[in-house]
Amino acid sequence: MRSKSKQVLSLWLEGFREACSLHRVVILCHRSRKLLLRTGQCFLLNGLIFLGSLGVFKWFIDPALQWILPDQCSPLTSQEFCSYGGFYAFLRGGLLQLFYVFWFYPLYMLSFILSNIWYNDIAKHGFEAIEKSDISSAEALREGEAPASLNSANSERPSGLGGVMIGIGEQVYSILLLTFFFLEVYVVGVIPYIGKILNFLLLSWMYAYYCYEYKWNFSGIPLEKRLDFFESNWAFFTGFGSPCVLAIFFLSPLVSGALMAILFPLFVLTATGSGPEKSIGAPRRTWKCAGLGRLPIFYVADTLSMLALSIFRLESPHEI
Repeated sequence: MRSKSKQVLSLWLEGFREACSLHRVVILCHRSRKLLLRTGQCFLLNGLIFLGSLGVFKWFIDPALQWILPDQCSPLTSQEFCSYGGFYAFLRGGLLQLFYVFWFYPLYMLSFILSNIWYNDIAKHGFEAIEKSDISSAEALREGEAPASLNSANSERPSGLGGVMIGIGEQVYSILLLTFFFLEVYVVGVIPYIGKILNFLLLSWMYAYYCYEYKWNFSGIPLEKRLDFFESNWAFFTGFGSPCVLAIFFLSPLVSGALMAILFPLFVLTATGSGPEKSIGAPRRTWKCAGLGRLPIFYVADTLSMLALSIFRLESPHEI
């Protein structure tokens, strides 16, 4: 147990260190002007506009409304003015809700839509920059090293229409799997006492998988191999996802959403610049996590996804 605990801690620290290797972002942005442009656009929208709007609201607009429409009387305030305290509180609350409805919520949706489009571009340009860069083999996929494992992964998938259909099926299943896993994260969070701890753990795995999924898509690694590798290296990916969660775990939903929209592409690039998946094609006994065993992280989400797909297959003939 002591040796396994040391192994888990070592892999967790390695994953945490990989996630914090933000110098890769600077290197990759220096290599690719397109990547620098997309990353700058993401920072401008989510950092200056979205997060900046939240700061202006908290530090200027809200205090100004408190001063103009107070709900508490001071000794210097006249009794006639104090009689309107309840109405002022109601009016101030209504104005605050208008700010949320007509500014923050639409801005949040705009940020969510554009950011998801830009994340794919950032991962794509980062992956292309990796192939052109001279980063050390411990941090990047090199052109001479990556094809061996990637080609072996791609050779298992048939070419032509069959391969396209398999790819579409994997994408549908992946969307269902991550959707159910997100719901699982939300449900676990409301469990008394241990809910927050489990929520932190599941969020760490979820963000770690999101960060690496972009790279694995461009690398052509089959979904089954991704899940097997991820669940077998659960200690490493727990550490990789921890900085993502630590940055937002104790903040309000809007602030955490804005901050994660800024930080997430940086973690995607650090994942793009790391290379743990080089060993996907290697025997499992040679992996760093050998001896820890595979942890069924996606078991519940996988069961619900297969159930949803089976229901769809049963209902579709009747609909036709």
